[in-house]
Amino acid sequence: MMDKKTAGMRLRTAVAEERPLQVIGAINAYHARMAERVGYRALYLSGGGVAAGSLGVPDLGISTLDDVLTDVRRITDVCSLPLLVDIDTGFGGAFNLARSVRALIKAGAGGCHIEDQVQAKRCGHRPGKAIVSSEEVVDRIKAAVDARTDDSFVIMARTDALANEGLNAALDRAAACVEAGADMVFPEAVTELAQYRTFAARTGVPVLANITEFGATPLWDLNELRSADVAIALYPLSAFRAMNAAALKVYETVRRDGTQKNVVDTMQTRAELYDYLGYHAYEDKLDELFAKEKK
Repeated sequence: MMDKKTAGMRLRTAVAEERPLQVIGAINAYHARMAERVGYRALYLSGGGVAAGSLGVPDLGISTLDDVLTDVRRITDVCSLPLLVDIDTGFGGAFNLARSVRALIKAGAGGCHIEDQVQAKRCGHRPGKAIVSSEEVVDRIKAAVDARTDDSFVIMARTDALANEGLNAALDRAAACVEAGADMVFPEAVTELAQYRTFAARTGVPVLANITEFGATPLWDLNELRSADVAIALYPLSAFRAMNAAALKVYETVRRDGTQKNVVDTMQTRAELYDYLGYHAYEDKLDELFAKEKK
């Protein structure tokens, strides 16, 4: 029987039932299928992942809404897990942000997060970030909430104020966003575990911890995050980084050795690929259809 719950409902249910909810990044539709098979209950599409993986450009506000939607649709078409989507600053002013939210809902996403950086944004774990006023980010959240065509769609407020203005300013911003209608909060570049508990206590909504590699935030484990009242543990690009390193090794090896024999043991087999894709079910369907045509 088909699940009648919307993607937003499924995301909210997962957050309520698994603490912290592990949300794993999927760079493409095939990775989404593998993550679903492993047992994750929610997925994430990174803005930086779309920029690097789909466009081959840095995460500097270069990608567009359509770039993100292309990857969203590809994932939601083949995967039933709710998808949390990074839409940076919303791709423009209030009307652009409203368009983004409506388009994401139509494409099957379960939620999105909106940040308080300026339009020419930077990676949240890089120096030189610039943020807009608290009033402007509140207006962004209000525009997103007002645009929802599905009330269950999750609006998450991300703040980069911690690195720029300190904990109290970041707490004030997060609280103001929740007052404006944000369902969850995402304090970026947290450096002290106890800070998550402070955000949870101040806002009263689920708090996301971005456990990204090679950044400002330590790689805390689930028990540590749970102790700090974290509701969502996000691993945005872990698989992407690993696959990049693996691909580079293959490229270098084949170029150097003139054969892939020395790296075949690191590859997913054809049988495994077909298994995750459900390949044989497609073949069986073709055989069934052709058999009917011959009758």
